[in-house]
Amino acid sequence: MTRGLRLIRDGVTAFALLALIALIAAKLNDAARIEHAGAFHAADGDSLTLGEERLRLEGIDAPELHQSCERAGKAWACGRAAREALQAMVLTAGTVCRGNRRDRYDRLLVVCRNGARGDINAAMVRGGMAISYGDYGREEAEARAAKAGLWAGTFERPRDVRDHARQSSGFDSALRFIGQIAGWE
Repeated sequence: MTRGLRLIRDGVTAFALLALIALIAAKLNDAARIEHAGAFHAADGDSLTLGEERLRLEGIDAPELHQSCERAGKAWACGRAAREALQAMVLTAGTVCRGNRRDRYDRLLVVCRNGARGDINAAMVRGGMAISYGDYGREEAEARAAKAGLWAGTFERPRDVRDHARQSSGFDSALRFIGQIAGWE
C-alpha cells in the first residue's frame, strides 16, 4: 500500500508541476496590448511613425511609396496617393492604434481606429488605396465593385513590386558591380 500511495503522490506532484509550468508559459506569452495616440506620420500607405515607434497597419498592403499604377491609360503615383490618403485619415483627432505583435522589421502591427472613420485599416482597403492581406476581404470586394482607387485601372501587387526590387538589387547588382570592376560596362 505504501508503494501505491507514493505513486499517487508522485503523479499529483508531476501534474502540479506541469500545470505550474503551463501557467508560467501562458503568462510569458501573454503580450500586453500597446496603444498609441497622437500626431501620426504616414511613412507610406500602410506604415506610420509616432516619434521613434514604427507601426504597420495589420491586414492590409498598400502600394510602395514610389510605385506607379495605370488608370485610364495613364500612369499615376498610386504609392504617394495611398500615403496621402492614410495621412488624411490619421490627422483627425481621436486616432488610436492598438497592437501586441511585431513584424520581422520590429514594427508594431496595429489596427487604427478613429471615431469619425472607424477602422482605418478597413477604410484604406474600402477606398481602394490598399489591398486586403487576409483580414479585409469584404472591403476589398466593395472597392473592386466600385472600381475605387487601385481598382479603377491596373496595378502590380505591392508584394510583387517588393519581390522584384529585391531580385534586382541582389544578384543583378552583384553582376553589374563585377562588370564595372572588370571593365565590361
